[in-house]
Amino acid sequence: MFLQKKPTNFLYWIITGIFVFLFIFLLVKLFPYYKAFFSFIWHLLAPFLIACLIAYLLYPIVQKINAYNIPRSIAILFIYLLFFGGFGYLIYRVYPTFVLQLRDLNEYLPQLVAMYQDAIYQVYESTSFLPETVHDKMDETIQAVEQSIDSTIGKLIGGITKIFDFIIILTVIPVLVFYFLKDYEKIKEYTKRFIPRKYQEASSNLVHAVDEGLGNYIRGQLLICLFVAITTYIIFQLLGLNYALLLAIFMGLMNMVPYFGPIIGAVPAVLLAITVSGKMVVFVLISVFAIQLIESNFLSPYIMGKSTRIHPVVIIFVLLLGGKIGGVLGMILAVPALTVLKVVIKHSYIMIREH
Repeated sequence: MFLQKKPTNFLYWIITGIFVFLFIFLLVKLFPYYKAFFSFIWHLLAPFLIACLIAYLLYPIVQKINAYNIPRSIAILFIYLLFFGGFGYLIYRVYPTFVLQLRDLNEYLPQLVAMYQDAIYQVYESTSFLPETVHDKMDETIQAVEQSIDSTIGKLIGGITKIFDFIIILTVIPVLVFYFLKDYEKIKEYTKRFIPRKYQEASSNLVHAVDEGLGNYIRGQLLICLFVAITTYIIFQLLGLNYALLLAIFMGLMNMVPYFGPIIGAVPAVLLAITVSGKMVVFVLISVFAIQLIESNFLSPYIMGKSTRIHPVVIIFVLLLGGKIGGVLGMILAVPALTVLKVVIKHSYIMIREH
């Protein structure tokens, strides 16, 4: 019986893989045509999507508080005030320093680039025996990196200083989160009306499986990234490294990318440490290594467990694909998207077998 089912299973996964690959290929190829439309939709729906995500992450905490016979309305109000009060205070304390360090880095960048150009010129001198084409490629790479860094910092400054848009989002999202938390169960029941009755049980199982995998993954990653960012900031401040806040935030965000993230996050810190002294480079490398050692050996196994249950080779492939499609953001979203896709394919296969 097993031998009879095996070819069918293999054929199913081959066909599914081909369709997924073709779908992704078409998305990438047609991206320039629908980019403007999706940009408009994103700006319109962004506050709702962010509010949905916050409500989704906070609701289990509301349920746990409610389990202690505390009224749901009081539990929601407590979590709501605690989250947005803490977040508001964090913005109040961090935002001015973040913008100041970003502008200072933007002004210091030409001097930093000139310093590295001198170092690269010395490398040129020591590698004069190499063909001219190799040096030309090195020049092109350096210029591309310089333009990319300059453009990124400029966009960040321009985006952060759009106070009006920031205030609108800041005022709309808390209101939306409150109503999403308050009417969470009603929204679930209302959504069920659009699903045919015979598919409701299967859909409920699918949503539960996605919630179990994706919810734990996102919450765990956010806690780990917060630990990395705070620890990095404290250590870099004690070391006296410039732009400690920027570097800590960057390392925290990059930690959301498995395998490659910690390396990418450490590069700016090491490059800045080189401009100080060799001793600073050693201290920064030791600090980054110690933080990642604690995160990977203690925090991740305890907080994350085996929430993804996906082979590392598959994760690396999806990370490379996400980076090719959407850059750093694509790499951050790659594993959550893969988690959802895995659950959907698994439950679709179960539904096909049952019917």
